[in-house]
Amino acid sequence: MIGNGPAEPAAASVISDAPVLSSSRRLALFGMKNALPVAFLGIIVLFIALQAPNFVSLGNAGDILRLSAPVMVVAVPMAFLLIMGHVDLSVGSVVALSAVVVGLLMTNLGWPPIPAILAGIFVSGLVGLLNGVLATYLGLSPVIVTLGMLTAVRGAAMLLGPNNLYAFFPEEFASISYTGAFGIPYFGMIAAVVVAVGAFVLAWSPVGRHALAIGVNEEAAFLSGINVRATILVAYVATAAMAGLAGVMYAMLLNSAPSGTLGLLFELDVLIGVMLGGIAFNGGRGTIRGAVLGVLFLAILQNGLILLGVPTSFGFLVKGAVLILAAALDRATLRATSAVKGR
Repeated sequence: MIGNGPAEPAAASVISDAPVLSSSRRLALFGMKNALPVAFLGIIVLFIALQAPNFVSLGNAGDILRLSAPVMVVAVPMAFLLIMGHVDLSVGSVVALSAVVVGLLMTNLGWPPIPAILAGIFVSGLVGLLNGVLATYLGLSPVIVTLGMLTAVRGAAMLLGPNNLYAFFPEEFASISYTGAFGIPYFGMIAAVVVAVGAFVLAWSPVGRHALAIGVNEEAAFLSGINVRATILVAYVATAAMAGLAGVMYAMLLNSAPSGTLGLLFELDVLIGVMLGGIAFNGGRGTIRGAVLGVLFLAILQNGLILLGVPTSFGFLVKGAVLILAAALDRATLRATSAVKGR
């Protein structure tokens, strides 16, 4: 549906419209794209470890994995959207809607956890389908469409369930948030599966090649035989569905579904993570590995600020600064890429 066999060589050629780089230049470019985030992460870890001794512990590492997992599962499909030059700003409200739907079904209608979870993810996917249709088949601005959906979906979540109306879920549902196997939280395992699938699709499947080609030049990708609209639409649906999964995870963590506050500024965390990881906001480049690194960077920073007793208001200030830093790194990487290719 997304492409056909004969178009593969053309699609591959669209991905790179610049001269082929030598191995040494590719290595230099890789270093420029990854050295700064890794260096910053190392400095932050070292600083927090010196100031808060309990930071370096298995228990705290589990907490970081548990709390970063909802952001991680959404960052993976969001990376695909950004690579194709699109974005979904409604994911925070979709998080709240999914949690409320699951809470409504379990609390009021007596549904078992698994069908309720699947229903929450399905409803979230429908929001992504609507976003995709409006942004691709009707040609509306992705930013405007998803900003509108951010408000509309939040309103729908609040209509379905006033703040904290649904709480104290079944033990088998809530317990998933604080249990695990082999010392690894179940949330971490879920995130690892999503990351592995996303990395494989982007690096080894035709869908990944199509996504990169669309980000480089959408018109050329279309002319090469790629079903551009369908590819982008699938990414919107996947992003919203994973936001639904994130909503389920937050409902497990909180043992409630606060429709008015759950997921507020969640989209900011996702965008900071993927942009710190080198995903270009204007499309055409990026890796899942980078997105994972960026999300972990943000999670470790937030965890460290909490352990150091930093006020929440300062945390928001730091997030804003990190987002600007991510944009600056993206710009610097683009210039460095042009410089290396121009040699």
